[in-house]
Parts: sequence; C-alpha cells; structure tokens
Amino acid sequence: MAFTFNFDIPLQTEEINDKENKDDDAKDVDLKCSDASATVPTKMKNAIEHEPLLDPLSHIENWVPETITVGALPPLLCLNESVFEKTAPELEDSEEILAKTLNQNSDLITGVYEGGLKIWECTYDLLEYIDDEGETFTGKRVLDLGCGAGLLGILALKRGAIKVDFQDYNSTVIEQLTVPNVFLNCEDDDDDDETEEQNSSPPSKRKALNASQKLLDRCGFFSGDWNSFLTLMQNKTSSPKYDIIFTSETIYNTDYYSSLHSVFCGLLAEDGIVYLATKSHYFGVGGGLHLFEKFVEQNKVFQTKYLKDVEQGLKRHVVSLTFKK
Repeated sequence: MAFTFNFDIPLQTEEINDKENKDDDAKDVDLKCSDASATVPTKMKNAIEHEPLLDPLSHIENWVPETITVGALPPLLCLNESVFEKTAPELEDSEEILAKTLNQNSDLITGVYEGGLKIWECTYDLLEYIDDEGETFTGKRVLDLGCGAGLLGILALKRGAIKVDFQDYNSTVIEQLTVPNVFLNCEDDDDDDETEEQNSSPPSKRKALNASQKLLDRCGFFSGDWNSFLTLMQNKTSSPKYDIIFTSETIYNTDYYSSLHSVFCGLLAEDGIVYLATKSHYFGVGGGLHLFEKFVEQNKVFQTKYLKDVEQGLKRHVVSLTFKK
C-alpha cells in the first residue's frame, strides 16, 4: 500500500510515492537521543489544558501543508516537517524545544522534548491497519496519546468520533503543530447549512468562526507528563472514559511504562481498546515491544493481541490492549 505526500506550494506540485523509500530508510532509522541513558527527571512537565484560538492558522506564517494519503482513508493534511523546521525561529516556543532540538540535532531530549515534532514510522503502520480493517469511529470517544502531529486523532474526527482529546508531552507541539493540523483537516467538516443572519460581521467570517467553535467543542488539547495528565483528567467534573486510545512510538523508554500503564488503567472504558504501534526495539534508548509486553504481563490487567507485523527494516508492530475479563 502506497503513501503519497503532496506539498501544496503555489506554482509547484510534487508527488512522492514513498512507501518503498520509507521501508528502505527504516533500516537505518534510530532515535537520535540526547543523553539516552538518563533516567526520567524527578520534575516533569505538569499537565495543562490548552484553549486554542478560533483561528489558529492565521497566527502561523510561512506554513506549507502536506497531504498524506493512505489507501482509502480520507486525505490527511499536516504542516510540512522540513518547512516547519526552517521556520522554527519565527514560532512562539516558551519551552525553547525548537532551538534545542536543532542545536543538539536530537529527536528527543529526555524530560525536555519527547519527539512530538516528527511523524514516526509506526503512525503510518497504524493508519494502514485502520485502512485495511475499514474501521470507523462513529459515536466513539478517542484519546490520541503522545499525539505529535495528531494524525490518528484527526482521522477519528473525520470518521465520526464524537470527542477526541489530543495529548503530547510538550506544549509547543500542541500549540504549534497539533492544533493547526486539526484545523487544517476538520474545520470544514463541522460547517453547517443553517441560513446566515445578517449582522455587522461578514457572513463568511461568522460562518468560519461558528465552524471553529463547533470543532473545538469536539476536541480537547493537553500537554504535560502522563501522571499529571491522568490526575488532571480524573479531577474533571465530567470525564467519561475513552472507547479508544491511540498511541504510537511511546514505549521507547522503559522508565515511562508505569505512567503509561496507569493512563490506560485510569482512562480506558471497561470495554475499550488501546491501539499501540511500536518498534520491536528502540536502539539507543532501550525500550521496545517485548519489554513492554513483559511489563503488562506482570501487572495482570491487560491482555495483548498482535494485529499487524511489518518486517521491512526495523521490525514494527501494531498491537491491541484490552482489559482482562
């Protein structure tokens, strides 16, 4: 199954059919990690809920959308990674992770930046699995955990989910990447056909703002470490649990297994399902599927099931977790 990437740059059209290239590159893909052996810092980033502007795209300059197509799935738009990196100095970044990752040439810095600015290979594997299964999400509550660009949650929104929450460790990732991507993809989906009333605001602008508000009513955006995120969600006055939790490339560090497992336990509905996309092993960091499986087995809460195996390059997998009956 082929992936195509279309860069919507004026007067220039480029299509890349890169599934084969991606599999070839995966042979050499590894996390470029700063101080990979370091343990998790005692002080992590406290979780916060973000309240995006109604027109977040108007506050981003020089952005270039990239179209990702996977099989019969609806096309997904995201900010192009290369352009995003080149324009990083212009972006608001209170965490200063954009400068740090560029200066250190690192895909992650433990406890500082956890890789959310890059779309990792296993995300495509999970999208491909969803396409193969023809899964839709009508009426479902979904959590995109460690969301990065947010493609999995965006797909759920486009396929009928009533609520999708996006969570990433870094607030900069949420504000500068996830939120814009959600609006790129889904704002038109929430447009209505109601007759517009005349007032002092131009109808087209009022219509756009209404669509934006409807979209935000279906979404939540959160940043911070998983333990404090779990506490934040459990302290909400109304916090129904999730039917589906998506998480991709999040088990690279064994020190995070306990907090990740706690989120699954605390936020997954009784008959819900976790979709986990991962590599067998993360060289240079230490984690991987087999170690996480062992951790899950020791805790005796979830059962795991292999759904998809990718043999090209570094071995990759899509697995599910459900509560033991």
